[in-house]
Amino acid sequence: MNISVLIGLGSNCEPREDYLHQAIAALRYCGALQRIRCSSIYETPALLPPDAPADWNMPYLNMVIEARTEEAAETLLRMTQAMEQSLGRQTRGHWGPREIDIDWLAYGEMPVALPHLILPHPHMLGREFVMVPLADLCPDWRHPNDLSQRTAAQYAEMFRASSAIRHWSTPIAEEK
Repeated sequence: MNISVLIGLGSNCEPREDYLHQAIAALRYCGALQRIRCSSIYETPALLPPDAPADWNMPYLNMVIEARTEEAAETLLRMTQAMEQSLGRQTRGHWGPREIDIDWLAYGEMPVALPHLILPHPHMLGREFVMVPLADLCPDWRHPNDLSQRTAAQYAEMFRASSAIRHWSTPIAEEK
């Protein structure tokens, strides 16, 4: 079974772009993902809880990766959590600054409902830092639980018209 997966990457601790590059290298090296494609990198304001300390308000660099896999979703989650730790991610509280954040967004057409993983990601449609880069890779992608059936490109256009998202750099070279 060869499944298309979507992964979100983000970093708001310097060197932000280096952390993204290190995460992509780790994902390529792990052997569980093939045909990795990367969106452009975008800068967005931090998503913060109401009681967040002022020093948490650092902009993120975000991107989305599309890849193919034969691994189970839970196996992939454990693998990427270990990658986050090996890349230096520290725990600072809910939505705190992150050296690297690797979020699973979708696992093919199949829903995943585990206590610690729900896919497709239930909040992704409301997040510019997901939908704009996702539209780079999969403009026609639709969240199966979205009754409006808007495409990723339609969501991206809505966000671009009203948000502070900013194109940062072009896609990282694709795997050969």
